[in-house]
Amino acid sequence: MQPVVDFLNGLLWSKVLIVALLGIGIYFTFSTKFVQFRYIKEMVRLLTEKLPEGEKGKSISSFKSFCIGAATRIGTGNLAGVAVAISLGGPGAIFWMWVVALLGGATALIESTLAQVYKVKDQAAFRGGPAYYIEKGLNKRWLGIIFAILIAVTFGLIFNSVQSNTIALAFENAFGMNKLMIGIIITVLTGFVIFGGVHRIANLSSVIVPVMAILYIVIATVVMILNITELPSVFSLIFKSAFGLEQAVGGGIGAAIMNGVKRGLFSNEAGMGSAPNAAAVATTSHPVKQGLIQSLGVFIDTILVCSATAFIIILAPEYTTGDTSGIELLQSSLSSHIGSWASVFIAAAIFLFAFSSIIGSYYYGETNIEFIKESKTALFIFRVATMAMVLIGSVLSLGFVWSLADLFMAVMTLINLVAIALLGKVAFNVLKDYEKQRKEGKDPVFDPSQLNISNAEAWEEEKPSKRAVV
Repeated sequence: MQPVVDFLNGLLWSKVLIVALLGIGIYFTFSTKFVQFRYIKEMVRLLTEKLPEGEKGKSISSFKSFCIGAATRIGTGNLAGVAVAISLGGPGAIFWMWVVALLGGATALIESTLAQVYKVKDQAAFRGGPAYYIEKGLNKRWLGIIFAILIAVTFGLIFNSVQSNTIALAFENAFGMNKLMIGIIITVLTGFVIFGGVHRIANLSSVIVPVMAILYIVIATVVMILNITELPSVFSLIFKSAFGLEQAVGGGIGAAIMNGVKRGLFSNEAGMGSAPNAAAVATTSHPVKQGLIQSLGVFIDTILVCSATAFIIILAPEYTTGDTSGIELLQSSLSSHIGSWASVFIAAAIFLFAFSSIIGSYYYGETNIEFIKESKTALFIFRVATMAMVLIGSVLSLGFVWSLADLFMAVMTLINLVAIALLGKVAFNVLKDYEKQRKEGKDPVFDPSQLNISNAEAWEEEKPSKRAVV
């Protein structure tokens, strides 16, 4: 099984996905006139936008929707994934992770805006994502079903086994705990949350993600301050390795690009089609608002959190020996900077980051199961299957788990990239509408009929409120 998975990964990741991801990122960046850089201030402003009084307690706010997306973004990809990228592709892989994030900001805006345009209303909140905009925007329900199956398996099952695998390894390394016992504990906690519905998922994510992200960045900042004289040489090493000018640990320019793009996508998810599922749940007055917020999430994930991990590892000597990889490399690297208690801190950080990712990833699966068929029985089976994969993942080998995740992620991403490329003009028009209203001094309100957009049923159900001056 492993040789087959590795062959398919090599086929997809060697050229196809790298060209597609970077190409569509460049296309959306130029088509939106570098929107991911022009509107950074607007992104931060929107993050704190509150729900209308009548919606509080009933709907999901933009901030909570952002946290569901960040919960899956900020997880093992930022910690173990970065360590794997450096081990296999050298420090230059970090440069290509940055490139993927900077271009991916535009891609994230487009896919999340489309998720908002074509979202639907259910009993608990809104739901949507690529399966929904493939059906409603492209009139290809069959392709939407294929995507829904892929994301339910990829996130709800395989990626969650990656998360539990990393938690188990971190706790085994820090405390010598049995991996199966850790897996049982995680599985029980997962069941408690996922059987509580989307509001419990959103509430948990909005607490865990901001606190742990800030704490982790603070620790990384302390490490950089302690090694401030070494930072120029670290940046030099990253850039030289990125273009094959210096042969560091991991391979040449090809290994740096492939591992940087692969691990960058796993971390920030821009273009993968996962974050749009979180973007769709928010109650907002205009689709672009949530698109901008998800674009900000890409930058926070990669430029801040992934970079923090990279500096911790590269500033330590451990990565050059090749004795450790993954989360164990990060633990040993941080220990060399701040002492043996670092392993305990990383284990705690991994637990909270990865557990919130398990919850967020499960939700992506849930909303796509409901797209295929609204069935309580199917949902119950999926919840049980998720818990089973969390338990199994805790004791699987790291290499096979990552390889399987890469393969499913590749297929899923290709389908989504084709869909958003075909629907790009819809998103461009919605963005122009948002910019026009902002220039007029209004708080943008979306009316699909004014843009000749059909099948935007969540927006068609009620007339837009009067556009207010801000």
